[in-house]
Amino acid sequence: MKYILVLLLAGLTSSAQIKKEQLNLMPWPQNIVLNDGSFTLSKNFKVNITGNPNPRIFGGVTRFLRRLDGRTGLFFGQDFVTKLNEVPTAELQINCTKSGKIGLYEDESYHLDIKQNKITIEATSDLGALHGLETLLQLLQNDSKSFYFPKAQISDFPRFTWRGLMIDAARHFQPVDVIKRNLDGLAAMKMNVFHWHLVDDQGWRIEMKKHPKLIELASDGMYYTQEEIRNIVKYADERGILIVPEIDVPGHGTAILTAYPEIGSKVIALKGGAEKNIQGTAIVTYTVERNAGIFTPTLDPTNPKTYQLLSEIFDEVCPLFPGDYFHIGGDENEGKDWDANPKIQEFKKKNKLATNHELQTYFTMQLVPMLKKHGKQLMGWEEILTKNLSKEAIVHSWRGPNEGVLPGQSLAEAVKKGYKTVLSNGYYIDLMYPIESHYLTDPMPKGVEFTTEEKARILGGEAPMWTELATPETIDSRIWPRTAAIAERLWSAENITDVADMRRRLETVSFRLEELGLTHIRNKDVILRNIANNQNVKSLSEFSNVCEPLKGYTRNKDGTEYQTYSPFTLFADACTPDAKDALAFDDAVKQYLASKTPENKAKVTTFLNKWIAVYKELNDLSANAPLVQPILPLAKKLSDVSQELLLVLDNKSTLKSADLKSLIEQCNTKDHADVELAVYASLKKLI
Repeated sequence: MKYILVLLLAGLTSSAQIKKEQLNLMPWPQNIVLNDGSFTLSKNFKVNITGNPNPRIFGGVTRFLRRLDGRTGLFFGQDFVTKLNEVPTAELQINCTKSGKIGLYEDESYHLDIKQNKITIEATSDLGALHGLETLLQLLQNDSKSFYFPKAQISDFPRFTWRGLMIDAARHFQPVDVIKRNLDGLAAMKMNVFHWHLVDDQGWRIEMKKHPKLIELASDGMYYTQEEIRNIVKYADERGILIVPEIDVPGHGTAILTAYPEIGSKVIALKGGAEKNIQGTAIVTYTVERNAGIFTPTLDPTNPKTYQLLSEIFDEVCPLFPGDYFHIGGDENEGKDWDANPKIQEFKKKNKLATNHELQTYFTMQLVPMLKKHGKQLMGWEEILTKNLSKEAIVHSWRGPNEGVLPGQSLAEAVKKGYKTVLSNGYYIDLMYPIESHYLTDPMPKGVEFTTEEKARILGGEAPMWTELATPETIDSRIWPRTAAIAERLWSAENITDVADMRRRLETVSFRLEELGLTHIRNKDVILRNIANNQNVKSLSEFSNVCEPLKGYTRNKDGTEYQTYSPFTLFADACTPDAKDALAFDDAVKQYLASKTPENKAKVTTFLNKWIAVYKELNDLSANAPLVQPILPLAKKLSDVSQELLLVLDNKSTLKSADLKSLIEQCNTKDHADVELAVYASLKKLI
């Protein structure tokens, strides 16, 4: 009888109609209609392609088949898709009208129709078809016996044309496999721009055959060969992704000047008080920077050799990147070396350049024809913007409240002045801010009236991943899964802003990203095992679920606490924003304060008891794990508060109110192991 009942329940479950709110789609489609019924997968499932697509569709479909088969274990009979109309009777039919061009403004729309016995993807270009395949993978459901797709009709297209991620490979070099797995993540989230920050004070990362000194003296042997760059560009193209390279000039120039000090702006004082510029001499030398921060080494905008070298560099680098855009940085030039150089000051007077900002615009404008020669449009951080800047340049907006600027202000100003813009302020994933802050930042600034023409100049947004504090082992955990939420903001309709629903969907999406090869989940235990001296990491893992790395740039005090060669295998490196148990505890506290039932009280006390036990376990663990010691004071503070709050909840506490508040306030410390307790605000709510 029991078995009959189980079978009946299983039958009810498998035939139950799935609802939209149960789907784990990200980015959320523009339009979706669910219908009764489903398409059940079998080992006979095949794909057929028609139309006039780019050949990248064949690799995309083959990868789709392998990923789907990997999830279902059905052992599909179709191996590699290599031709058009190979299997006219296939259950999945893909039709593309034309070959997609990698770049902006391409039609990336698709229409996905799932019927009981047939699935079709109609797309103008193969780029849209690739997006449709990602949506289809996310739609996969299962019951106890089979895998299936719900019957549905989806019409989808991106809200913005620029949906990007920047990875800084200068501060910490990121090997080819890191770049490729993150390109896979971008493609899965329908992102289409990879901004590759290749040169900064801490290193030059591009093989140069005509100027080998750049890699011999300024790369520490860590750079991409030109063949590797071509391979990565091809890899990105196959996934519909545009690569925008960046060589940061004229500031952030230490690496370039380490190889070519003669084009630097610094002057030295000679005996007798005379000044001598370093052009043509080797008196002043530069060394590759090991710290994070803003530094003074700056290229000399008055020296013809500066432009000769840059022109030759662009001549060699531009052909490696077939895209239409080249990022020249242009940010954070303090101008100190310019101010101290009499020759540069004389140049400013002669050319009627009132400020260093105007001098930098003069410099930037010399680069425009160098890039135009190779069919590239110049792009730079927002400091490049002045009245004389070419209207063809793209202004990359990055400053916000931390820099004394209102959110969206610099972007709006650029748009109003006639420039195309990309927003990054609000998307800085290296700052360890919570996912909600990124998700609710929109490239279209609130409270600003734009004409239709002005709106069109807002190309979209980009998440910057600066790597002062990120290595190949930890970078994925800093990028994912938060960048998936940013991807949704840049793709989906403006009104898709339900944070709770986003978090629900993201939990599954995060696992699917790991399936692609990203290491944001698995590498956490690698670090924790190192800290635990290969002992059981359970207590460390539990504690990491309530701790987050210090936010902003407070972890790396003055840019000197961590060098590029420092260890990034410590507790803060295992922790991430949006600490899992901190979010769950806050929900439990809210429920308890709304209704103080025994059940709701138990949800809160379960956490408090766990944290008391975690401190004891960490203390025991530290007997043979020195790296656990730095977190013990913080764990003890949480344990002490938890013990007292248990008494408070049972009305047994004898502590004065002021003393209890003081005890909780100690949990707001930032002094231990470069982390903070993410439950502090929730603990305060309980009193």
